[in-house]
Amino acid sequence: MALSARIALVLAILALLLWVGGPALAFLGVVPPIRGFLIFAVHIPFALLTLIVAIIAMIRTRGGKSGRTQATIALAVSVLMMIVLIALRPPSVPAIHDITTNPDDPPEFVVLASDEHNPGRDLTYPHGGPEVPAQQRVGYPDLEPIRVSSPPEQTLESVAAAASDLGWEVIARDDASGRLEATDTTGVFRFVDDIVVRVRPDGAGSVVDVRSTSRVGQSDLGANAERIRALRDKL
Repeated sequence: MALSARIALVLAILALLLWVGGPALAFLGVVPPIRGFLIFAVHIPFALLTLIVAIIAMIRTRGGKSGRTQATIALAVSVLMMIVLIALRPPSVPAIHDITTNPDDPPEFVVLASDEHNPGRDLTYPHGGPEVPAQQRVGYPDLEPIRVSSPPEQTLESVAAAASDLGWEVIARDDASGRLEATDTTGVFRFVDDIVVRVRPDGAGSVVDVRSTSRVGQSDLGANAERIRALRDKL
């Protein structure tokens, strides 16, 4: 078998193990979410290297030479991973992870700020740097306070029902202040994000402000904004 074909096949197997192993280990709780994501991310250079070596192997095994099958398999695997990466490429969003409907007056975390899973974590806004509000306004211009026609008490009930429908875990609810705090766990890597919702009177109706922030990482790839939009659509 041609050496290039053997190397391409080994690289393809390693890339596949990283591709599947990172998400699987994180989902099963074997490794923390960020470590599982990093394991997954390492497959990208492996896939690119596999593609290059596989092409070389395909050239060297022309004419039915030994290793053609292995080179073909490696090429197919690398091309498949490249297609998936392109199809699932992250949206062009700001590299921030603390999103709110009201950067000028965001709702504040109370219970989650002292949660055992947030030891020593500063949850004051903005998390990530003073430039976050400006970056959010550019990246997510559609996010603004949510106005509904129902009174605050009824609106908070609707928020709680929507949170349940969206799969959030409600951590605290304070009817007197119109505040609800919750967490949401992402599907594959099991990242946990913190959410606080504030409901205040707005004429005969209510105005709802939301803040959603990730516990780890710099960019959330748009996840927190999508979460806020999902609640907005429910309301």
